[in-house]
Amino acid sequence: MPSKPAPLFSVITPSVGTRPRALALAIASVEAAVEHARAQAGLDPARVEMLVGFDAVDGQRPESSLQNLRYFVLPRPQGVQSGFGNHIRHALMGAARGSHLLLLDDDNALAPGAMASFLPHLEAEFIIGRIDTSRAFDVPFLPRPAAQSPQLAVPDAQVAEDAIRQGNIDPLCLCLSRELAFVRGRGWADEGGYESDFLNIRRYFRRARSVVRIDDVVGVYDAGRGLDAGGRNERQRKLP
Repeated sequence: MPSKPAPLFSVITPSVGTRPRALALAIASVEAAVEHARAQAGLDPARVEMLVGFDAVDGQRPESSLQNLRYFVLPRPQGVQSGFGNHIRHALMGAARGSHLLLLDDDNALAPGAMASFLPHLEAEFIIGRIDTSRAFDVPFLPRPAAQSPQLAVPDAQVAEDAIRQGNIDPLCLCLSRELAFVRGRGWADEGGYESDFLNIRRYFRRARSVVRIDDVVGVYDAGRGLDAGGRNERQRKLP
């Protein structure tokens, strides 16, 4: 019997367990991205896995057509803050079998073309795409466009580095090689609650041997905000 193909993409999803409808939307977005990549680029759906880690609770598990969807209930280590998913991301990175990682929170969504957009660039360890942030912030997309002068060509490396600024990038923007993130990058460290996102991303960027920035929209930030009563985080509760 032929062996199953090894996963290419592992989608890493921390979940607080209080957003079942938002989580179902996030899972459906992965299904759509897999189907789009199958239709457009011939991606075998068996080469995508999704790992959902619940934060110390056994949350609802939406049904899915994904061939490789795994759920984990992960205890919270002592001293770790709830709501940021840092310890969950780290644990799921260790369990991931794919060569490349996508980081999708349970209240966000992948864009339908996300995987098809990343596929041509998988020789790079660190890929940056754009995300739609219009539901959450006063800027339509992150990262913001890199400043460029018509008189001076900006090197590709500088355009990529311009994205790595606090408030200008989110884990949803990224496709990372697992070897970079989990091995050389030490996994996802709990480095100060909300600030951990930027600190981990910056560490991966500095250790990456190859970086690509693309213009394609690969995700929608806050796509599931408001779907679940009581499921909003502190930032979301302040939004109109």
